[in-house]
Parts: sequence; structure tokens; C-alpha cells
Amino acid sequence: MNIVRDRPRSLLPLTIILFFSLLAGTSSCVMHKQRRVLKLAHSLPTDHPVHKAMEYMANRLQELSGGKLTIQIYPSGQLGSEQQCVELVQIGSLAMTKVSAAVMESFTDDYKVLGLPYLFRSKQHTFNVLDGDIGRDILLSTEKRWIRGLCFYDAGSRSFYTVSKPVHKPEDLKGLKIRVMKSKTALEMVKAMGGSPTPLSWGELYTALQSGVVDGAENNPPSFYTSHHYEVCKYYTLDEHTAVPDVLIINKKVWDKLTKQEQQWLQQAANESVRVERKLWAESVKQSLEAVKKAGVEIIIPDKSLFRAKVRPVYKEYEKQKVINDYIIRIQNTHE
Repeated sequence: MNIVRDRPRSLLPLTIILFFSLLAGTSSCVMHKQRRVLKLAHSLPTDHPVHKAMEYMANRLQELSGGKLTIQIYPSGQLGSEQQCVELVQIGSLAMTKVSAAVMESFTDDYKVLGLPYLFRSKQHTFNVLDGDIGRDILLSTEKRWIRGLCFYDAGSRSFYTVSKPVHKPEDLKGLKIRVMKSKTALEMVKAMGGSPTPLSWGELYTALQSGVVDGAENNPPSFYTSHHYEVCKYYTLDEHTAVPDVLIINKKVWDKLTKQEQQWLQQAANESVRVERKLWAESVKQSLEAVKKAGVEIIIPDKSLFRAKVRPVYKEYEKQKVINDYIIRIQNTHE
């Protein structure tokens, strides 16, 4: 479903908007006496590190504001898919959601840089970029589309997993249909490596893997495990090609209606939840890899340099695009 940028009210049919409005209440930001309630929906399960971090944020916001500003969380796709929640935030029917940074590419070119393969030198390099001026510039780049980014959550490194054919080198991807997010950079990356990129929604993927619609996918260890995709895919190649973060977003008009003090409380709670999420994420990666290995998945540790060499043409293409190339240079110059 494409987002129509210049006509936001036409994003969803009226009946669907009304349906979600009934589920979420009459407003994305509700006043109860002297208490303001922000509605946050996402598609993750409640045992996911990012959900737990957002729970922490909600509790911390309650403390900081003395109960004057609170967040109601609707997890597990209660109010729609990830794409639907983003669209609801854009039109103001939902205050906040969590979305992959790859999905935000449809709003602004700034986010495309985060999907480039082998962009970051280390985990600390990633955090230094996202926590600094570069990360802030990207978070605020969608304000003209009625969306403000609040923070980035660690979503680890994405790697390939396949149903029946192990991937030891890029050439092994030839002829394989690999599910990717609806991201131009993800499409170009898989093509460069020799695979056949196939955009599919996350909710359709398990069945698509079972039925042979796709031969594999790419994601981080916790998502591979919590989605139960390991039940179908028995090979997991830790090539760690991208480190696309998750991003917490809020409707710009909802943000602007908050007082300066409320904005400060919310931003502080979000920032603190980032540190909590990173610890939870590191633990989850270790547990997830142990669990899928125990379930019979073969963990493959490939030579990453072979994959890195294949994606050099992707960078050549983006050298022609000033916004993205400027970000690439700034990121390369960021210390670890």
C-alpha cells in the first residue's frame, strides 16, 4: 500500500480509518481530566526486547510526569500491521508506533543510508552514529511528512536464512527468492549478491516459506526465532549484511500539541528506554541463536568479505545522490 504524500486523508479507505478509530478511541492523544494519554501500537509480540523497552518507557514517563502524561501500548498487531500503524500515525489516528527504519525510506531519502550493507564498522560505531547528530538529522527528516522520530532501537544485524539450501557464499544465493522489506536498498543489495529479492509483508512470510513462494529471507536472530521461521528454515548464515535499526515515531501534530515540559518528559523516557533495549537485545540475540541451534538449525559463519565485495556497486549508485552520499561520508568519519 503506497502512501500518498500530498493527500494524507486518502491513505486509507474511510471505513478502515473508522474501524481503527473505534479500536483506538476517538483520538490518538486523549485528555482524561488533567491526564494526557498517548496511544502507541506496534506489531511485535510482548516478549520482544523492543516491546519491553517501550513498556519501560511508558512506566518511566509515568514517573517523570507524575501521571500527567501516559502511554497506552497496543502490542501484537492489535491495531494493524506495521505499515498500517505508520499510515495511522501519519494521518493522526494513532499517536505513536515502532517501525523498521527501512519502511521510512518511502518518506524521505535520508533513511535509505541506514539500509546500506556493511555501512557500520562495529556495534559501537553504529550507536555513535545513531546517538549523535547524524541520527538526530535522520529522525527529524520526516517532519514535513507529519512524522517525528524520537529514538532508534537496536535491531541487530540482518542475515540470510533459507529453507533447503545452505548459503556459504554469495553465489549460493543465485536462483533463490529471498524475502525483503519494501525497501529499495534491500532490493538492490540482494540483487547485487545474486539473489532474487521478493518484497513481502512480515505477516505473510511464514506461509510463504512453507509453500515455497520464497526460498528464504533475511533478519536478525531474535526475529528469526520469535517468528518461528526456524521451524521451516534450517540454515542461518550469519553474514550480518545490514544493521537497520527500529525507530520510534510520533505524529508531528501530536508532538506539537504537547507542552515543552511534556516533550522533555517524553524524549527523556524514550532516550532512557534505548539503553534498556540495547541490553535486552544483546541477551535476546544470544538466547535466540542457542534456541534455533537446539531446534536443528545449522548456523553458518561465512567469509563476510565475499559478501562485502558483491555490494560495492550499490555504493557506486548512491555516490550520485547527494543526500545519501553526504551521510555516507559523515558516517565513515564518525569515530568508534
